[in-house]
Amino acid sequence: MSSTSSPSSRARVGLAVSLLLPTAFLGACSVIGGGSCHGTEADLKGLAAQPLFDAAPARAATPVNYRSVGVTTACDDDSSGEPWLHADRLYTYPGEPAEVIAYYTEKAASAGWRSAPDPDPWSSPATGADACWTKTEQGRHLVLNVDFRTEAYSPAPEVGNGIAYEVSVGSTADGGGGSEASCWQ
Repeated sequence: MSSTSSPSSRARVGLAVSLLLPTAFLGACSVIGGGSCHGTEADLKGLAAQPLFDAAPARAATPVNYRSVGVTTACDDDSSGEPWLHADRLYTYPGEPAEVIAYYTEKAASAGWRSAPDPDPWSSPATGADACWTKTEQGRHLVLNVDFRTEAYSPAPEVGNGIAYEVSVGSTADGGGGSEASCWQ
């Protein structure tokens, strides 16, 4: 029996290496790029418990097709920095975005959130697609966002006669105040 391998077995080994090597490098991106989403469950639970999720304006409701959802949480790890943790909730409202923003501006201020106006000179609270506030809580830099751009949801929120909006509270996985934790990126 010869100790040399056949050309077909060398080809199979070469194919296996060429298929597995790129995935080995991709798996290293999370290690090289920053943190990961592992072990963030307690932080996500803390974000979901933010009182402003239950402080919606009068007449605001959960969209009919999202009634059983409530607050959702996620960790987005794009491997280029610290993962972004967030808790989100959808609402419908039978009024105007400016009314919703005015409501959350008052509620956020009374809860210690600081307004972070959009630096776009053409944006205003009455015409903007979203509004944002920040605060530090137990050493964690938090971002509160009220956003009226809900077209990415699938299925689309059923709003009837009104508007849909999302309330989101987020933070980097390490809780720091880096560029990922700013309102306007």
